Amino acid sequence: MGLVYVALAAMLFASKGIFGKLLYQRGVGFELLVTIRALIALPLFGWIAWRGRRDAPAARTRPRAFAAAALAGVVCYYVGALVDFWALVLIDASIERVLLFSYPAMVVMIGAILERRAPESRVVWAMLMTYAGIFFAMGGIDLAELRTNLFGALLVLVAALTTAVYFLIGARYTRELGSTRFAAIAMISAAVLLAIHFAVFRSADEVRALGAYDWMLLAILGIACMFVPGLLQAEGMRRVGASRAAIGSTIGPPTTILLAAVFFGERLNGWQILGSVMIVGSVMLLSVLPGKAARE
Repeated sequence: MGLVYVALAAMLFASKGIFGKLLYQRGVGFELLVTIRALIALPLFGWIAWRGRRDAPAARTRPRAFAAAALAGVVCYYVGALVDFWALVLIDASIERVLLFSYPAMVVMIGAILERRAPESRVVWAMLMTYAGIFFAMGGIDLAELRTNLFGALLVLVAALTTAVYFLIGARYTRELGSTRFAAIAMISAAVLLAIHFAVFRSADEVRALGAYDWMLLAILGIACMFVPGLLQAEGMRRVGASRAAIGSTIGPPTTILLAAVFFGERLNGWQILGSVMIVGSVMLLSVLPGKAARE
């Protein structure tokens, strides 16, 4: 069930690029989008955090755990979200999602360094299959396209690193805080900082210019593409650990590739289909890992 939760979260997260592109076409800036998305989800996460007190009473929870969850939110959902949606202005949604999934390798590598042990062999094979699939999903080597997308790709890699940090912090503290409360604290801290960011660097006129259709798309982004997958991801991570959760969520790229092809006519060729199959295959390989090793 942990892998199921992670996969569902990945598919919902994957759809955010589609709604982001739709909003960009309507003149909505990425900073406004990220801020409103977070503020729409804020009361829902506040409610989750309040309910989570029954699962992990504050008296038994170290202040360090609250600080870690807040830090994870600032790193991933403030810094990471801003640079990721900025990248979506510059590159295709399908390319963005594929590049973002360089973070499983970061999770495995950083985790192995911190724990001073090598990753379990099947995790390594799943990771290799994932990145071979990502290579094919990008359509193979195209230097001209690489040069065109270089800055946007670098932004996505920064976002990938922040996602890896979120996974690693979450794997350590979700058992103490509870998965839903960890996600809630992370999202709340990011939403507060995003609101401050927008107030300092942008204008309220951008908010007043939003139409009803814009608000509907933003609501979908905040609830279906942030709140729900945030909870699913945290619970899945609690059940299976950072390495398996990170690699298991690589079902996200083929989801975005398909949606981008349907809604924006972005390329979906034979190589991308092969890559998508390989990525899903890595999830299947990972799902048969021994339970004890998977939770380490």
